[in-house]
Amino acid sequence: MNKNLTVSQFFKNIQSRISLKIVAGDNFTDQKNIVTAGLNKPGLALSGYFKDFNWKCLQLLTATEISFINDQFQINNTKDIKKLCEFGIPAFIIQGKKRINPKFIEECIFRKIPVFRCPKTSSKLYLETTEYLDDFFAPSTQIHGTLVDVYGTGLLIMGRSSIGKSEIALDLVERGHRLVADDVVTIQKKGENVLMGKSGGEYTQFMEIRGLGILNVKEIFGTRAIRVQKRVELVIQLQDWKKELEYERLGIEDDNIKILGVEIPRVKLPIFPGKNITVIAETIALNLHLKVYGYNAAKEFNKFLMKKMKKQQKLSRYLNKDYE
Repeated sequence: MNKNLTVSQFFKNIQSRISLKIVAGDNFTDQKNIVTAGLNKPGLALSGYFKDFNWKCLQLLTATEISFINDQFQINNTKDIKKLCEFGIPAFIIQGKKRINPKFIEECIFRKIPVFRCPKTSSKLYLETTEYLDDFFAPSTQIHGTLVDVYGTGLLIMGRSSIGKSEIALDLVERGHRLVADDVVTIQKKGENVLMGKSGGEYTQFMEIRGLGILNVKEIFGTRAIRVQKRVELVIQLQDWKKELEYERLGIEDDNIKILGVEIPRVKLPIFPGKNITVIAETIALNLHLKVYGYNAAKEFNKFLMKKMKKQQKLSRYLNKDYE
């Protein structure tokens, strides 16, 4: 899904973090879109080399670029600078307090390119800006499910509608765990293999329980019962119990589900009346902790059985035809 970020939206969300001020072009910031993450320094482009010029992202002007622009305007050699401004650049950000030739600002206004100034250091400006843009443009998807923080583990509970996802989450919250999102979970990819989940809207504290209606989890259980976002670390897939189906008994074979290209461990959990899913969910979270620290109960149990079988075979061979 392609995302567009207007320059005015970017300015509104980032200005307090880096003390960003607008120099020119505030009347057309709503018309300019940032369509890709990153912050580009147009060094070579200012000198006329436009091959692979990344004009779609924000352009950063540091002391070096500003000195070059000032020199070019002083000797009246501005052809390449004016050609640069013909690209659909979203905006320029001037870093530091170094003065830039007013004619460059006039050219930007003529081409309807907003110009900002940031007093922060280049590293601070780059870090805060790219962090915000990377977060905004990170791949995301929405999943029908419920996300709960159980013992510090993000459990994404999935299953058909009305199977009991919200009821299980409510029981977990009552036992001291924290609700992240109910019904619609927005999942965003962070880095190579990290998925962060949060509510699909601004309704983190609300939950729908069929037959009861809408509940405000925050008001009932307090602020400790909710959190804004949590890493998705394991999926619990709720399924209706069918006695003719074979279900995993040992858990030796790993089962994963791919979300945004990231493989997440999955536990398929058959449910039926009377089964305590809440305690099982807590145990699943704790068992994942053990696996993270290198202990796998199923594999250890298998090793124990294999060792016992070998011992039994060795004893049987020793006692073979010994009728004493």
